[in-house]
Amino acid sequence: MHEEIKKTLDILNQGKLILYPTDTVWGIGCDATNEEAIKKIYQLKQRDDSKALICLVSDLRMLQKYVYEIPDAAYDIIDLATKPTTIIYDRPLNIAKNLIANDDTLAIRIASDEFCQKLIRQFKRPLVSTSANISGLPTPKSFSEISNEILKGVDYVVNLHREKKNGQPSSIIKIGNDATVKVIRK
Repeated sequence: MHEEIKKTLDILNQGKLILYPTDTVWGIGCDATNEEAIKKIYQLKQRDDSKALICLVSDLRMLQKYVYEIPDAAYDIIDLATKPTTIIYDRPLNIAKNLIANDDTLAIRIASDEFCQKLIRQFKRPLVSTSANISGLPTPKSFSEISNEILKGVDYVVNLHREKKNGQPSSIIKIGNDATVKVIRK
């Protein structure tokens, strides 16, 4: 795993795209603070850039660097969640502008996968994490289902967990600073 982290960090530091296993599904990723790299993801996925992407952080401390205010309800959800849960926060900070939704929100998940946590911790910045498919097509349930278009469109494919079946995409919950909570995806 150490060697894969090293190779992946090199690619990320060059502003390039990775294909990597996450705590949910295989993801296309890049530096969440690099606008040019994020543009490449939108182009590869053939996705409208008005549709926001998720990003991953390694822990609560990193989360606090990228959100103006974390509502109390978010801490409870993070503590009580039994599966990977992405939370949409108001007023993100220190992140690429083209990653922020039109309503000034950002979807962030604290990664639970060991590889992702170590990678993000060493990278010291959040990673974009979007499913490894062309927009509108089904999310691949395993590495073998990822299209050639995606495989050829990234700069590096992490060589870990390729035989593993993916879990489900994360739950998505939107929490406003006004304490409103809305389930977007169960």
